[in-house]
Amino acid sequence: MSQENQARSMGRREFFSRVSAGAAAAAAWGATHAAAGEGQKPAERLPTLRIGPHTITRLVAGSNPLSGYSYLGHHMDQHMKEYFTVERTVEFLLACERAGITAHQFSGNDKTETVLRKVREQGSKMLFIGLHAGREGIKGTVAGTRPIAMVHHGGVTDTLFAQGKSGEVHDYVKAVHDQGVLAGVSAHNPDCIKRIADEGWEVDLFMTCFYFLTRKTAAEPAGGPAPQKTLQISYAFYENDPRVMTEVVRQVKKPCLGFKILGAGRLGQSQEMVRQAFRFAFERIKPTDGVIVGMYPRFFDEIRANAQYTREMGKAEPRKEA
Repeated sequence: MSQENQARSMGRREFFSRVSAGAAAAAAWGATHAAAGEGQKPAERLPTLRIGPHTITRLVAGSNPLSGYSYLGHHMDQHMKEYFTVERTVEFLLACERAGITAHQFSGNDKTETVLRKVREQGSKMLFIGLHAGREGIKGTVAGTRPIAMVHHGGVTDTLFAQGKSGEVHDYVKAVHDQGVLAGVSAHNPDCIKRIADEGWEVDLFMTCFYFLTRKTAAEPAGGPAPQKTLQISYAFYENDPRVMTEVVRQVKKPCLGFKILGAGRLGQSQEMVRQAFRFAFERIKPTDGVIVGMYPRFFDEIRANAQYTREMGKAEPRKEA
């Protein structure tokens, strides 16, 4: 049973008491993995893709859990933030590299530059892709993190397009290129990706959310009494969204990195569900594409499991549509 379902069935107090019970053992996770890394054989190679001149694995380690974005509510956000200290975040990325993952998508926060510096000081060769918005901060972020690419934040992209301000996103892409790094655009709305491709923007990659989380959840009233408002306790994950986005992904020529392939943990109730989600993703995207997956290995070694699913599924040819 997933943590979200556990919380529903047993109540918050019992749920977090069980979580706390496992925390003592999990506190040794970093030390255990560090020790395991000494003298360990290199991991079997993962399938790769090309972004500009760079080769990265088709599995990219995501940043949301590291920043405390669970999409499951405030308590889980705090749980992740408290766990991912600078030291544990550094060890997490080193463990990803030991498992064969060669790239990490980061989002800027108060510990990002410190983490990336410490990872490099440990001899890591991992490549970094930044998720960011706002032209005024590009130069400083590039200088402080040394990424191979900077990608315009998906939620901001969707909002600017909806407001008729897509030119600001295009200007961001140009400003990133002016700093000498690759430039991309992320979006939850597949129409944004399609439009950019149709208009021929000079992007090097896309980040494509499997779920259109920024859509309006209720239609505007056409007359009569306004509908009652609902409490927005989470985001709406619609079952058909991944098919819609991946149809667009297959149409664009640039490499795409699909994210939220597990529905922010909603498809993580069992490892068989996780395996099937990886299978679906790799069957529906191009061979030149990859996936970004956030991981929270506090109670289970999600790093090695997800790396293995990528080895198994990432070599397969995309499924032919009927």
